[in-house]
Amino acid sequence: MLKYLLEKEFKQFMRSKFLPKFVIIFPFLALAVFPLAVNFSINNINLSVVDNSHSTYSSRLVRKVASSGYFKLIEVGSSYQDALKSVELDHSDVVLEIPPRFEEDLVNNRQAGVMISANTVNGMKGGLGSAYLSGIMSDFSREVRDEWIQPAGRTINPSFEIVPTYKYNPHLSYTVFMIPAIMIMMLAMICGFIPALNIVGEKENGTMEQMNVTPVNKFNFILSKLIPHWIIGFIALTICFFVAWLFYRLVPVGHYYTIYLFASVFVLAFSGFGLVISNYANTIQQAMFMMFFVVMSFVFLSGLYTPVASMPDWAQVVSNFSPLKYMIQVLRLVYLKGSGFSEMLPQFMALSAFALFFNGWAVYSYRKRS
Repeated sequence: MLKYLLEKEFKQFMRSKFLPKFVIIFPFLALAVFPLAVNFSINNINLSVVDNSHSTYSSRLVRKVASSGYFKLIEVGSSYQDALKSVELDHSDVVLEIPPRFEEDLVNNRQAGVMISANTVNGMKGGLGSAYLSGIMSDFSREVRDEWIQPAGRTINPSFEIVPTYKYNPHLSYTVFMIPAIMIMMLAMICGFIPALNIVGEKENGTMEQMNVTPVNKFNFILSKLIPHWIIGFIALTICFFVAWLFYRLVPVGHYYTIYLFASVFVLAFSGFGLVISNYANTIQQAMFMMFFVVMSFVFLSGLYTPVASMPDWAQVVSNFSPLKYMIQVLRLVYLKGSGFSEMLPQFMALSAFALFFNGWAVYSYRKRS
């Protein structure tokens, strides 16, 4: 009986003009474009400089800031009010004002001050822009101080040199961190929405009434719905692997079979959840809204955009009920650190619990009326 049910599901899937194309094109285009758009690194900060000193040291400071790679020098003026107007017109993000006696104070008093004014409508951009600029000021101060304390014939005291080592992501590329998480988001969208629309689509077409009068039991019926979407999930994940290699030259440090093992459980869990939604919805519109609400909640609680440790305590507790959280952790650990199965046993247990719960709920909630 299961054989014929599976044959029906695959034929129904292949007859659709939209679904086969969606499964292939959606993850391909999404993974090729999303990592470039979802980038939290702050670059090209628009900077206005008000140079009231017009001295050698002030010009040197401006050149150092402009050559840092973080800032895009918009204008160097002599009026702070004009610079503020540039901020109000959204042409500048940060204003650096150098006082008139900058060089004199620096040479005679060994200290000088500058003023940094940041547009914090975008708090992250304004805060990081100010922090970058403060760091450049500190580096400039050290350069000047080193020049002054090294007269000829004087012994230079030894100093410590800090050489940071960035493990697992040596180039600090945010794309490398985001791609594994976006893969799981694509997998959740495909393996969640398609099953959610499956049963409710048969309800609207009237074929569910014919199925209800057959001797098929609930377990075989739900299993026949899960297996095709389980295979579809593997196809979509393989496409994601190919796109990550093709466009970003990103391959996992660990093994692909570790990812496939965890993905098999995740797809089973999320497909079961989609069938639960489909059992309770009466129309495709209802299923779409219910699935969209839950998936978006799972995504924001998964650590995709915001680290779970940075969330409020109550949100950290709620995030434990998001299957995406555990699968994103798995892919990031395998891709960046090369972790093995034994190191991710808690994630495997959590995903297995979700798979048992959602699929058991799907079997229970399917009301077969014969």
